[in-house]
Amino acid sequence: MKKGVLLVNLGSPDSPEPKDVKKYLGEFLMDPRVIDVPLWARTLLVKGIILNTRPKQSAEAYKKIWWEDGSPLIVLSEQLQEKVQEKVDFPVALAMRYGSMTIKKGLQELVDKGVEQVFLIPLYPQFAMATTETILVLAEEVRQEHFPNLNIESLPAFYNNPEYIKALSESIKKSLAGKTYEHLLFSYHGVPERHIRKSDITNSHCKPSDKIDCICCKTPSPAHEFCYKHQCKEVTRLVAEYLNLEDNTYSTSFQSRLGFDPWLQPYTDRTIERLGKSGIKNMAIVTPAFVSDCLETLEEIAMEGEEIFHEVGGKQFTTVPCLNTDDNWVAFLANRINEWSKNTVEV
Repeated sequence: MKKGVLLVNLGSPDSPEPKDVKKYLGEFLMDPRVIDVPLWARTLLVKGIILNTRPKQSAEAYKKIWWEDGSPLIVLSEQLQEKVQEKVDFPVALAMRYGSMTIKKGLQELVDKGVEQVFLIPLYPQFAMATTETILVLAEEVRQEHFPNLNIESLPAFYNNPEYIKALSESIKKSLAGKTYEHLLFSYHGVPERHIRKSDITNSHCKPSDKIDCICCKTPSPAHEFCYKHQCKEVTRLVAEYLNLEDNTYSTSFQSRLGFDPWLQPYTDRTIERLGKSGIKNMAIVTPAFVSDCLETLEEIAMEGEEIFHEVGGKQFTTVPCLNTDDNWVAFLANRINEWSKNTVEV
């Protein structure tokens, strides 16, 4: 059976204009795995409040980071697709969970090339309901409705894969070479605490309300396979170990919270503020939940984060780029694809 690969990233509005941003936000925020409340409440919140207030503000943010070629996330993902394609012998397609580059279009592109077995790669190192899970669920729904004869397998979360840790660590080392910094902050995209509890397959292990030093994250458990907080903390630990970072020179935080429910803590904006007020003059920040630079890294961190740091007395704020099209990252993906090909049983 002919094999193919589908890379899937988050997505982007078609343009930074409010109408396109509103359409994109509507699809994104109405996903029950992003805002996991009853439909009536989600509809009231998203369509009754957020989409009447946020699109214009978000459009201004997108305009700040929009490239001549389009959305940075889309452009960088397309470049990644091209580089991975050069290293494997199977067709490699690209899709987005939200927006016009749909998973259905990506699968159709592969099917049109005769593909019958698909290796789906969610471009997220850590598992979360609002990232990996929603991609896998939608892909299966699309397969059942439109491609019932297609076989789809997926790459599990790879947060602790030594090859991935090496790629991330070396990219940080390269980015910070020759630069002075007193603290390295690992900022991950935030999720509501309830997402951690819902993903706990043991129904008893995860305690996301432990704000910083989460004991359950350090205690071995089957729950860790789907625990976003554990996986984020493990990336920090493994990278710090690889780079021989000294204690108290690095930490973990979570960004991009929405609404009033408890989200994973500590929060990135408050952590940046605290570091600046504590006397840290030079800090660096890396965002390992993202593999492609996007609104959250280019505007929320590189612009808003730096502004917060300077306001409290900080001087040098260095943002480490995402892996984007890093050669080690491309090699990691190509190796996973080739391993899948060798281990896949013909059906």
